[in-house]
Amino acid sequence: MQAFQKLSVWRKSHVLTLKVYELTKGFPADERFGLTSQLRRSSSSIAANIAEGCARDRRNEFAYFLRIALGSSAETEYHLLLARDLGYLSDEAHTLLSKDTLEIQRMLGHSSVG
Repeated sequence: MQAFQKLSVWRKSHVLTLKVYELTKGFPADERFGLTSQLRRSSSSIAANIAEGCARDRRNEFAYFLRIALGSSAETEYHLLLARDLGYLSDEAHTLLSKDTLEIQRMLGHSSVG
């Protein structure tokens, strides 16, 4: 078992989640159980799955949880785009958060296509 806090990809994912929580405070109240919740859950799922994978004894189990984290990062990427297109995130905030998300995806072993 390895300490997840030592992994740079976990640290970056945690910081992304903190940023998402801060920025979604400004989302409309009627999105509380919609996009706000979805974006918070998908971003926090990245770091949570990395942490869970670190608690596993087998390398293939760790890899499985990293793949789940990668899926959560893609979900986060979409929710950020949706939030921008709905006018809840500025272009600047979207660009910064998307850049962070794409960096996390690359660290998880995936480069975005297109």
